[in-house]
Amino acid sequence: MKSTGIVRKIDELGRIVLPKELRRTLGLNDRESVEIYVDQDAIILKKFKSTCVLCGDNEDLLDFKGKSICQKCMNELRK
Repeated sequence: MKSTGIVRKIDELGRIVLPKELRRTLGLNDRESVEIYVDQDAIILKKFKSTCVLCGDNEDLLDFKGKSICQKCMNELRK
């Protein structure tokens, strides 16, 4: 893991602010989702990537009633 040297305090509501430079470097836009992971005593944030709810693939995704389904699974469901 690489240190950025950035230190932020947690506010009274449990929030922290990711600096604009860091968001820009990681390609995070306003209101974009991030996943939160825990590894021993570390908190890891990753840019959220939608995956198919049926097979877990993340390519050729379609939105079906608010859920992501890949084209392959959609074709199988149509049969």
